[in-house]
Amino acid sequence: MNRKTISLLIGALIAGAALPTLAQDQTRDRDQLQTQDQLKTQDQLRTQDQIRDQDIYGSQLMTQKERDQYRARMHAAKTKQERERIRNEHHQQMQVRAKERGVTLPPEPPAGRGPGMGPGGGGMGPGGMGPGGGMGPGGMGPGGGMGPGGGMGPGGR
Repeated sequence: MNRKTISLLIGALIAGAALPTLAQDQTRDRDQLQTQDQLKTQDQLRTQDQIRDQDIYGSQLMTQKERDQYRARMHAAKTKQERERIRNEHHQQMQVRAKERGVTLPPEPPAGRGPGMGPGGGGMGPGGMGPGGGMGPGGMGPGGGMGPGGGMGPGGR
C-alpha cells in the first residue's frame, strides 16, 4: 500500500468513528427540543385552565373537580338554550353558596368570558368599540392591512 491509500483509509476510519457521535448529538438535540415543546404545551394548557377557572362565575367557591365538571357540562350542552339553563342553575347555586359562606359575588357573571359568560354572549355591546376603533393613534398606517380586494370578497368595497 502506498501512503495515499493509507491516508485515505485512516481518514475514512476517523470519519466513520465520528458518524455515530454526530448521530447521537443530533438525536440528543432533537429529544431536547421535543421535551421543551412538550413542557411549553403543558404550561400553556395549565395557564388556559387557570384563566378558564377565573372565568367561571363563583369559581373561588368551587373545588377544581366542580370547575372541571361545570366545564364538561357546558361543553356537552348541545344548544344555546341548554347552556343558558346550565349557566342559570350554576349562577343560583353560587349565589346560595356565597350567602352561606358570607361572601359577596357580583350579581351577574362577567360577560364575554369563557364557559361562564353571562347574558350578551361576549361581543362588544352597543356602539361597537367606541372612539379610536381599537388600533391606537393613526390607525394601521399605509396600506390598511387588507391588500388587494379589501377583504370583502367578490365586489369588495
